[in-house]
Amino acid sequence: MEKIEELLNRGIANIIPSREALKKLLESGRKLNVYFGIDPTATKIHLGNAVPLRELQKFAELGHNVTFLIGDFTALIGDTSDKESERPVLTSEQIEENFKTYKKQAEKILDFSKIQVKYNSEWLNRLTFAEIIRLAQQFSFGDFAGRELIKKRLISSKHVGLHEGLYPAMQGYDSYFLDTDIQIGGTDQTFNMQAGRILQKNWRKKESFIIANEFLLGTDGRKMSKTWDNAIWLDDLPNDMYTKVMAINDDLIIQYFILATDLPMTAIKDIEGELKNGGSPLNAKKELARQIVKELHGEKDAEDAENSFENKVQNKEVPQSIEVFVVENVSTLDEILIQIGFAASKSEANRLIEQGGVSIDGKVINNPNEKVTLDKEKILKVGKHRFAKIKAS
Repeated sequence: MEKIEELLNRGIANIIPSREALKKLLESGRKLNVYFGIDPTATKIHLGNAVPLRELQKFAELGHNVTFLIGDFTALIGDTSDKESERPVLTSEQIEENFKTYKKQAEKILDFSKIQVKYNSEWLNRLTFAEIIRLAQQFSFGDFAGRELIKKRLISSKHVGLHEGLYPAMQGYDSYFLDTDIQIGGTDQTFNMQAGRILQKNWRKKESFIIANEFLLGTDGRKMSKTWDNAIWLDDLPNDMYTKVMAINDDLIIQYFILATDLPMTAIKDIEGELKNGGSPLNAKKELARQIVKELHGEKDAEDAENSFENKVQNKEVPQSIEVFVVENVSTLDEILIQIGFAASKSEANRLIEQGGVSIDGKVINNPNEKVTLDKEKILKVGKHRFAKIKAS
């Protein structure tokens, strides 16, 4: 029951026709046909692409019939759901070259001993022109032309290829051919996934479901994309992956825990609670980066990446020349800030500390009453640019 609840709620933006109906189906114990498709229009998979892969793996672990579909035929058209212009046409050779790295990257998320791989050229390539006409008759071109970006292109007299209108129908045929019970994809795929529901309903008199995942935003808060250089790729080296995660906006930390890791939701709720109560975003982000690298590369690589980040990035921020302060007759961090002049009052010192802006030797301290033992000279950092060496009298 707990696994079903996670399937229905973790990182899910929408379930069509309803969450309640899908829950009832999942609790029936029937083995369902579940699929997720990806067009090999590029050579790499990023963490955002991996969100539905994680959902797919959960269904596989529950014993359902799961398919990872390679859209080698649909890639000849290319989906323009989120594009403001027509996609360039790829050759079969380019598509084949792009796919070479796909399975290797997806194996970081998917257990292919429990998941079958199929190519939609197996059936789409065999359709006759008469069958394509019959397929196209199930859909309205007006619905396609009414989509926001398509409408925008038409209004501005940009070229909209007739073949683009066939893309949703072809994706819908994938779902029909696989006799799908559940389709998984991002919210931008909802229109295309609805085509599968239409065919299942019209041609099989069968209800099917859509699970639309939330988007994982890029490191700069925009949609994760190669174009904006804000993507974290599954084949990034451990050190690069760790550093990229550390660069995300603080307000994305919990979203990344939910969508880009397998950490239990109970643990994520604890981290979220700590942050709301003034916990350090830096510490939470380091835990996040460590978790992501561990899941995709292993425990040892995660530890090494964290050590490398601390040594090369955090410590690099420390200037060569820092004023030395001799601290007398104080034992708590807030008192030290006041004595060396980094805070004008106890309330200001408390605010700086509770906001996670104060660290000693690279360790962020959130408790103003933290006992500080000056058994040796230590480096105190406040905010991004204020440093002091402190030692006992």
